[in-house]
Amino acid sequence: MAIETADFTPILLGSDFNVYGMARSFYEIFHKPVKAFAQRELAPTRFTKIVDLELIDGFAEDPVWIEEMLKIKERYRDHAEPVILIGCGDGYAELIVRHKKELEDVFVCPYIDVDMLHQLNNKENFYKVCEKYDLPYPKTQIITKEMHDSGEKIEQPFDYPVALKPANSIAWLDVKFEGRKKAFRIQSREEFDRIVDLSYTNGYTGDFILQDFIPGDDSNMRVLNAYVDQDHKVKMMCLGHPLLEDPAPSAIGNYVAIMPEYNQEIYDTIQKFLEEIKFTGYANFDMKYDVRDGKYKLFEINLRQGRSSFFVTLNGYNLAQWVVRDYVTGDLKDAETLYCNEHNDHAALWLGVPVKTFKKYARENEAKERALELIKENRYGTTYEYSEDMNPKRWLLIKWMNHNYVKNFARYFAENKG
Repeated sequence: MAIETADFTPILLGSDFNVYGMARSFYEIFHKPVKAFAQRELAPTRFTKIVDLELIDGFAEDPVWIEEMLKIKERYRDHAEPVILIGCGDGYAELIVRHKKELEDVFVCPYIDVDMLHQLNNKENFYKVCEKYDLPYPKTQIITKEMHDSGEKIEQPFDYPVALKPANSIAWLDVKFEGRKKAFRIQSREEFDRIVDLSYTNGYTGDFILQDFIPGDDSNMRVLNAYVDQDHKVKMMCLGHPLLEDPAPSAIGNYVAIMPEYNQEIYDTIQKFLEEIKFTGYANFDMKYDVRDGKYKLFEINLRQGRSSFFVTLNGYNLAQWVVRDYVTGDLKDAETLYCNEHNDHAALWLGVPVKTFKKYARENEAKERALELIKENRYGTTYEYSEDMNPKRWLLIKWMNHNYVKNFARYFAENKG
């Protein structure tokens, strides 16, 4: 059965760039609006015909989430075709995993089990897994609330600058104070003490990951997306070479320019790991090349596709097709692993910012030169600018979003990325 004629219903959870990217990927397969549920509407899914968004108050966490999902389940119970449930954010993906047994009698839930969730969704635990499977990661020290509350000076073994990030990214969303960032590049002891103190006195209770800062700009980063089938076999791996990240405090680490890249050594390392732990579903890895030892150091694994993962679809490897081929058409079972970008005649630059912003702020290097060539050849695209989903209101919204990016780069780039 061809994917285009397969009978299935996708349901997405969320309303952000990730949701729009997956909805667009599904829409390119079957040209029908994709149903989505979320707590609130965000800009990427406004004024669109390809996302049928339903808002539910309190839907971002339990107990409301599972109560509402059980109601939604009843709405789809009599569907003859498979109904595929995809969480497009850390919180929603985790909720699906935690309640998979209550949902999978009606929904296809392409996710790991809850025991593996505890090993992978927390950075602290993930680095323990890296140790076990001999995966390189930055030198790390754990900072706890107890260490802060003791009043003793917290010793840290690395020279400045250092990287500091919350181990529990979901709990961090609720912490508010002036100077709060998604992740910090700490320049001094005074700054380190101040940020840790502000975090714990403003309600954060989790651990911090303190890391040796890997030198180099955004173009030393790599991002890898993979799909692992229900038999725990990796079927698709697509590597990206980020050239620029968002400098805004709440968005540090979000890529805004990605070139497709091929590296069989990275593919082999990650495939071996995913199959040994018996992973299932979509996985997204962030890593950085360390010139000091020539290794790519892993930062984290996300149990879902990332907000910039539309670069995979943009380069000809539709993100949505893998779960359909796995659970609907069934032809993925005997398919060979696809290592993307080795011979890609359709290579395209993915952008999350206006072209002029990329040209101004991306560091000068060979990858940028190649990206500029693709721009000249009109071989680039974004997640949210979609010719089949354009109308006056959405056009104005995109102009407003791009205007904000220009402002944020002018305001924050020198401070956070310079």
